[in-house]
Amino acid sequence: MKNKIEIEHFLLLSADIPIIDVRSPGEYNQGHIPGSYNIPLFNDEERAIVGTKYRKEGRNRAILAGLDLIGPSMAEKLNKALLLAENSKLLVHCWRGGMRSESMAWLFSLGGIDTMILEGGYKAYRNHILNKLSEPRRIIVLGGLTGSSKTHILKYLRATGNNIIDLEGLANHKGSAFGSLGQDPQPTSEQFSNLIFTEWRKCKPDEIIWVEDESKNIGNVFIPDQVYKNMQGSPLIALIININARIPRLAEEYSKFPAEELTASVKKISKRLGGDNTRDAIEAIEKNDYQKAIEITLKYYDKAYLFGLKNHPAKQVYFIESESNDIEENAMKVLEIAKKILWHL
Repeated sequence: MKNKIEIEHFLLLSADIPIIDVRSPGEYNQGHIPGSYNIPLFNDEERAIVGTKYRKEGRNRAILAGLDLIGPSMAEKLNKALLLAENSKLLVHCWRGGMRSESMAWLFSLGGIDTMILEGGYKAYRNHILNKLSEPRRIIVLGGLTGSSKTHILKYLRATGNNIIDLEGLANHKGSAFGSLGQDPQPTSEQFSNLIFTEWRKCKPDEIIWVEDESKNIGNVFIPDQVYKNMQGSPLIALIININARIPRLAEEYSKFPAEELTASVKKISKRLGGDNTRDAIEAIEKNDYQKAIEITLKYYDKAYLFGLKNHPAKQVYFIESESNDIEENAMKVLEIAKKILWHL
């Protein structure tokens, strides 16, 4: 079809034209182009019916079955498209850019919508982003002991014009046993990589990207292999802030959560904390002594983090020691170290 376009052009146009994903809701929820809208040709059950018909009785029978299924909802689908169209234009894709997207493009055209289809569909998008995420980028990793306000410092750096990819924000998880508290449900790992790419492409290839030091997984989602490899080979600034400076902010943050949720989080790391520390931390939570509970768990996390730093090339780790947990003060120290690093990047 003449209205099919390549992925680079498709993404460029998406800045001004809405994207309609016509795959089933289940496919969409597994992973989709961020910002796209789902107007499925078939729901999950209908897709299964048509697929079975295709395998058992052939293409024509499957098409006829599909028409029977979608006939009553065609007006509703077109109406949704008309409401979303920008200047009577839409971008459309299915899984491979085939019959589903072509069928919906035809339906939308009945309403006067100029529809452009993604050549190769969502599969082409996924191949594209995984290739792009595999390209080496200039990264500085901000790490440090738990409670060092790394996320706040990154937000400060963003406000001062730096490129930040907030991995924990995209993952809806803070990366520890307590990381899911107060968070929305996590995306799939597939969708997480889509979200990372959306931020990744905003940065020019020669620009520095700041990220927070993370394990390969953040909660239940995984950082794409090549992005993680890139992070592991990049300079790391590690904030080593006095434990007494970290406890008050953590106590203020976590005291807002129900005691049973905090206790459940402590139990997740009970084997590593040890029986006595687990018992003491839970008792402290029950007595609303959050500072004591946090001090117990911090000692475990501090030890684990410092041990994990051994996996990073020693010549690429830059330490900042501070007695204060003041965000702006420590951000300035981070930027000073970054200036020295940039001479070598």
